[in-house]
Amino acid sequence: MSNDYSFITKSCIDTREIVKWEDGNEYPLVKLEISHTSHPFYTGKMKLVDTAGRIDKFRTRYNK
Repeated sequence: MSNDYSFITKSCIDTREIVKWEDGNEYPLVKLEISHTSHPFYTGKMKLVDTAGRIDKFRTRYNK
């Protein structure tokens, strides 16, 4: 999703969305956050994710 990259593969996942592919056929759409185009292992680039802010919010919310 973050790289606008798409590919066709086999899957048994159930989805409600459909995408029209370049060949004119319609295929079930499964959205992934991480693929070989965005994962640091394959790209060699580290992408920082702001988890500290979410953890602090969680702690302040449930600190009672």
